[in-house]
Amino acid sequence: MSFNTLGLSEKVLAAVEAAGYSEPTAIQAGAIPQVLERRDVLGIAQTGTGKTASFTLPMLTLLEKGRARARMPRTLILEPTRELAAQVEENFEKYGKNHRLNVALLIGGVSFGEQDKKIDRGADVLIATPGRLLDHVERGKLMLQGVEILVIDEADRMLDMGFIPDIERICKLIPFTRQTLFFSATMPPEIQRLTETFLQNPARVEVARTSSTSDNVTQRLKASENKDFEKRAALREMLEQAEDLKNAIVFCNRKRDITTLFRSLERHGYNVGALHGDMDQRTRMMMLDNFRKGNVTLLVASDVAARGLDIPDVSHVFNYDVPNHAEDYVHRIGRTGRAGRSGAAFTIVTPDDQKYLSAIEGLIEQNIEWIGDAVDFEAAAAERKARRRGGKSAPKTADAAPIEQDNQEAPKKAPSRRGRRPAAEAAVEPVQSEEAPAPRSRRRPAKFETSDSAPAAAPKPSRRGKSEKNEPAFGVGGHIPAFLLREPRPKKAS
Repeated sequence: MSFNTLGLSEKVLAAVEAAGYSEPTAIQAGAIPQVLERRDVLGIAQTGTGKTASFTLPMLTLLEKGRARARMPRTLILEPTRELAAQVEENFEKYGKNHRLNVALLIGGVSFGEQDKKIDRGADVLIATPGRLLDHVERGKLMLQGVEILVIDEADRMLDMGFIPDIERICKLIPFTRQTLFFSATMPPEIQRLTETFLQNPARVEVARTSSTSDNVTQRLKASENKDFEKRAALREMLEQAEDLKNAIVFCNRKRDITTLFRSLERHGYNVGALHGDMDQRTRMMMLDNFRKGNVTLLVASDVAARGLDIPDVSHVFNYDVPNHAEDYVHRIGRTGRAGRSGAAFTIVTPDDQKYLSAIEGLIEQNIEWIGDAVDFEAAAAERKARRRGGKSAPKTADAAPIEQDNQEAPKKAPSRRGRRPAAEAAVEPVQSEEAPAPRSRRRPAKFETSDSAPAAAPKPSRRGKSEKNEPAFGVGGHIPAFLLREPRPKKAS
């Protein structure tokens, strides 16, 4: 099958031929004719199979007739991340070079002024992230009553990022008679329910089992301890032993780990870059461009680089952390082995990753092979259980008796600094008898008693250094401060 049999216009076919493509992929062959018939489409396919061109090419053909009005775009494409939105814009520029269409990109990190100018000129194609799109709508700069085609790309990622309420709000602003195109690599139950709301009698185009991985990608697991330096050593070992390593993406779950791993690889002499959501848009696009051109060999990234980015020549993917969601694993390793190429995906597994690994193998219905020894999850669970038991107070047994006896014979704890007397004062303290007096009560201090048989123990000197001998001690409130005993100063004669 060729693109000539799909019903595309001559301008689009010329652009496709100039781009070097001759045969459509399975998702393109199934979706393009349905889109040209103005039907709603639900497209499900593995990542890297050409879903973007599945809606880009037929949209260009349909947009050849008509013209957009100011602030009223004709088509709307929603993307979960800035990188995906910018990539779709590049596809329209590549395949639409024979068309005179206005394409507007609404993403965060860019000034509103430049985006308002593009909207005011009239946008045939509006590509946006949900948040920035609603910002323009609330400012009164954008009206969606003229949208004819709505595309929701990477719908499962929209769900993960919490964009579904925004999408529902956007759909209410668009005419009910629109054509809706839904594309995703996975189809969880939540997304399935949304398709029943957004789509009207859709044509389901599914070219692979839902949440499956490509057969072109070799998957392996590497055991490591939980400590970060052990995981970094395991990653360097895999990088050194990897065959035909051209470039690679290293995925981390947390942004702080990206910075730490980036600095570690840089110290060990690797040509490495970093990419995560906290970077400004200009830096993110520059880093992706350098990675595509080969100026950066290793890209340490978060899941912002896991969805839909078209970098065909990625040879390896390394999961420094096992993803918390099994669907993210499918998207991560989908960055390699694209367009029929072969690729390799390696994942570092620690004893605490059993739950996540089991979910991944259950989703892809495949047991992933290990490099070397596998993690003994049962032993790790027993060790964690033993550590939890060790944290509790141990029960008293007969073996603990000698320890208790040692504690009784140990000298008494030294008094606190607050009640401790100076060393000079302690040196002149009179020697007491071996029989210590009865302990004093704080409220009623005891008097010193004497007898004929045993001399009375000398009283301890007071804090002022004066012996009170056998005089009774003052009770509470019995001490008169010295300043109250002073005579008042005589008043000066006026």
